Amino acid sequence: MNARFERLGAYTFLCLFALAVLLPLFSILSVALQPQGAPVTGLSWPDDPQWGNFARAWTTGSFGDLITSSMIVAVVVVPVATVLSVMTGYAFGTMRFRGSTPLFYVMLIGIVMPYEATVVPLYYDLRQFGLTDNYLGLMLPEIGLSVSFGTFWMRAFFLSTPRALIEAARMDGANSFTVLFRILLPVARPAVTTLMVLFFVWSWNEFLLSLVLLQDPAVRTAPAGLGLFVGQRTTDVAGLSAGALIVTVPVVLVYLFLQRHVIRGMLQGAVKG
Repeated sequence: MNARFERLGAYTFLCLFALAVLLPLFSILSVALQPQGAPVTGLSWPDDPQWGNFARAWTTGSFGDLITSSMIVAVVVVPVATVLSVMTGYAFGTMRFRGSTPLFYVMLIGIVMPYEATVVPLYYDLRQFGLTDNYLGLMLPEIGLSVSFGTFWMRAFFLSTPRALIEAARMDGANSFTVLFRILLPVARPAVTTLMVLFFVWSWNEFLLSLVLLQDPAVRTAPAGLGLFVGQRTTDVAGLSAGALIVTVPVVLVYLFLQRHVIRGMLQGAVKG
């Protein structure tokens, strides 16, 4: 009986949580399908859904170019930040060297310090090197911000791996790279996949850095472009809602495609932590 009530309570909580997540999405979708200029009706489904609002928003907001720019940045940031995070996490999690602890705390500054405070000096520094208004100028800060968390994430995982496994490999003559790539990485695949998904979401949703560093419309990313689209079309609520959903679609697709790996990575970290 107690198990039945516990299961009922768990399903009730999950349903309420799902409802809290889905209701705003349903509301935005219903608004996006309203006729242009119609009053916002909240959660009511329109009598004549205007699916053409998405095509209109795609064309007028140049979301094809914006999404391409975001994809170019994410395709570079995610693998580079992941490789660097795995390497640094492996070093801090399995090796002992002088200054490792202070150096690790220095790496954590990227997590605890709000990067918004550094955007203005960062802009002037990058402008001095000619790195504004191009993808590289946005990729480098995003990689730096991602590696701080990635190092923390992967270090926690490598610390939880059995030391006997690493010592046995070293006794068989395996060097550090062999231990990492042949022994630890196959086990760490869920954690690495989860980290890559997080990096993709953060890179895709990055707004402030893109808005400040990329003034050229030709290289502007989707969140910054959506922000300017909102500023230009304040009265077209249906078009704004359609644009917001268009920008959200890639992140949702990535998560749906990799959700099993993400859940495994989260559970793996929770159990081992």
